Amino acid sequence: MNRKLLSFYGLKWNPFSPELPDEALHVSAELDRFRWRVEQSLVKDGGFALIVGESGLGKSVALRTIAQRMERIPNLRVGAVAHPQSNLIDFYLELGELFGVALKAGSRWSGFKSLRERWLAHIESSSMRALLLIDEAQEMSVAALNELRLMTSARFDSKLLLSVILCGDRRLLEMLQREELIPLGSRIRLRLPLEALTPAQLREKLDHLLETAGAPMLMSPELKALLCDHALGNCRVLVNIAAELLAHAAQHEITTLDEKLYFDLYRERASKATTKPKSAR
Repeated sequence: MNRKLLSFYGLKWNPFSPELPDEALHVSAELDRFRWRVEQSLVKDGGFALIVGESGLGKSVALRTIAQRMERIPNLRVGAVAHPQSNLIDFYLELGELFGVALKAGSRWSGFKSLRERWLAHIESSSMRALLLIDEAQEMSVAALNELRLMTSARFDSKLLLSVILCGDRRLLEMLQREELIPLGSRIRLRLPLEALTPAQLREKLDHLLETAGAPMLMSPELKALLCDHALGNCRVLVNIAAELLAHAAQHEITTLDEKLYFDLYRERASKATTKPKSAR
């Protein structure tokens, strides 16, 4: 959305854009409690945590807010895996790049040893475990997950060298139930299961988006209620519908988004979908 349209609606930014500033991200009470436990327990003691939920329920936003909060802690090293589907060798190389360790592709033992030494040095200098964030963790191989479990513990599993948050959809839960990953699943200390939201919870998120963007009155109360009732409990569905309505309103220079706009847009769409093209002669 260009500056002219933002100004037209009194918006500081597009509240329905994927590229929201940090202050626009909504943190529920449940997510805030999870972040507190990560800060007070996980990065101090090490181990694994899990965020899991279906697509569109806010997993990546949750991980982003955790990263934002943890990066403010002095001397805490935070790294995020960019390519979870890597093979084992490339996974090692990415870990080396994240934690400032020069690794060679041909020696896994050297990489294993060097990474553990780097994590141990971080503990000794800061009394905290470095934090590794892995989004879309269901894309990781079983070999990489098991290797991560083995390299992050020492002294016969009595000393944890790293804190890790795995974030993924239900396929990740299914993976952790596989026999070869049960040892990893049993080591998960913190869990944040994300379920479908109620209309009231969606309304809270919608109000937050509009208020932080500077236009709390952009939508009528009736439209907000309508969107939250029809979003199937899914944050992404809600935002996508709202973005479509805002784009339609901007195109027609409609200042307030209301129920009439919603029904006009979808009536127009339904009309186009049912209009049959004339057969060619």
